[in-house]
Amino acid sequence: MDWEFCSVERSGRIVTVRFDRGYPANPMSDALMKELTDLARWLDEDLETSVVVLTGRSDNFSMGFDLKEGRDPDASLLERRRAVQRGPRLCRAWEDLEQMTICAIEGWCVGGGVALATALDLRVMGEGSTLYVSEIERGMNMSWNSVPRFVNLCGPARTKRLVVMAERVGAEQAKEWGLADELTPKGGAFDKAMVMAERIASLPPVQVRMLKKDVDVAAKALNHAVSFMDADQFVLSQTSEDYREGVESFLEKRPPNYTGR
Repeated sequence: MDWEFCSVERSGRIVTVRFDRGYPANPMSDALMKELTDLARWLDEDLETSVVVLTGRSDNFSMGFDLKEGRDPDASLLERRRAVQRGPRLCRAWEDLEQMTICAIEGWCVGGGVALATALDLRVMGEGSTLYVSEIERGMNMSWNSVPRFVNLCGPARTKRLVVMAERVGAEQAKEWGLADELTPKGGAFDKAMVMAERIASLPPVQVRMLKKDVDVAAKALNHAVSFMDADQFVLSQTSEDYREGVESFLEKRPPNYTGR
């Protein structure tokens, strides 16, 4: 199949997916999110693959959702509610893959990029790369069903530092917190992810899929129950003055002034 933003390569039981918007920020547009979702659903039908390696650009994984895209101010509540479900559907499509999934991260991994990365099974970060959940600084809640995934990986207190305090988490700290599984020198994340993928690909493919599901059910049984409303909360946050101030201050490159309205 042909993809606009993604390239797909196969080597035995390993598939590599790279996504690239064509410029360093590599932001998540609606079109890219739809393509990555469709690609995951296509991979779901692939019985020849044991592991999928996902990576962005070599300079940045992704700076998150592209705020310059904007939203239609005249869209109905139903249309806005549907639009904000693109991110959750993207993460769920990748999380639901039976194959093991590994994310290779270089540079910045922000907002929706972090949400996508934590929907995968394993994460490898290159030296100098950074995780940053900036949503609260834009007047938003963190959605995409990602908060329970963060809690699964690093616990409640560190999740609050990540999503409430919007701390920038470097590669070494991410490894300490449990958000990263392996660290490499800068530029080495993809190669290390491939070493891990080759190990997985050498193992019995059916057992790989069954054991992944065993672990996921044990760890994530309540995730949906505690996050199913976050998209509606995002729609609600979009009606606030603080949301408009957060987005405008970001685009205008000035400090925000929040009022709680």
